[in-house]
Amino acid sequence: MRTRAAIFDIDGTLVDSVDIHAEVWQRVLAEFGKQIRFEDVRRQIGKGADTLLPEFLTKEELKQKGKKISEYRAELFKREYLNRVRPFPKVPDLFRRIDRAGIRIALASSSKADEVTHYKKLCGIEDLVDAETSADEAEKSKPYPDIFEAALGKLPWVTAAEALAIGDTPYDAEAAGKSGIRTIGLLSGGFPEEDLRKAGAIVIYRDCADLLERFDASPFMAG
Repeated sequence: MRTRAAIFDIDGTLVDSVDIHAEVWQRVLAEFGKQIRFEDVRRQIGKGADTLLPEFLTKEELKQKGKKISEYRAELFKREYLNRVRPFPKVPDLFRRIDRAGIRIALASSSKADEVTHYKKLCGIEDLVDAETSADEAEKSKPYPDIFEAALGKLPWVTAAEALAIGDTPYDAEAAGKSGIRTIGLLSGGFPEEDLRKAGAIVIYRDCADLLERFDASPFMAG
């Protein structure tokens, strides 16, 4: 099956932000009375607030303060942490190589829409993206399939079998798999290779630069 679309996650895939998000979540949870180990928070990065918070709050706590925590985290991240995020090397080069192969490119992120816009500019890929989805367009975040299904909906004539997802977390692979999309896993977000494979990643690369270097032998060119 020829690949006709590449659907990219952003955090941990295109930008180096996983530790930053974990730091923010740990800080916010502590301010609301929840002392959580950094490594326990980090393992949940890749999910949106709707699927991350239930890992640390009871149903009653979610009902009472879940929305307040989520809103405070989003505001704090933008105010104090967003400018610390940096792009990984070779992202625009990889996108241009994919474009030359005649493959359409979409973004599927658990970030808010304005953050996605910021990351496109930060990575230098504003003119290389055909479609994008964000947390604002999904009822539930990863590992639910909503975001990938929304991305496919913006790529007319591309079926799930003709798309490849590229992500750094098991939640990317799980969500894409539920949508019928195969996943390329990247180690740039710090998740173990074994976890990515168990979640369904069909092949693993170190990062975007490694995928670019080995592009001609990648699943993008199969078929």
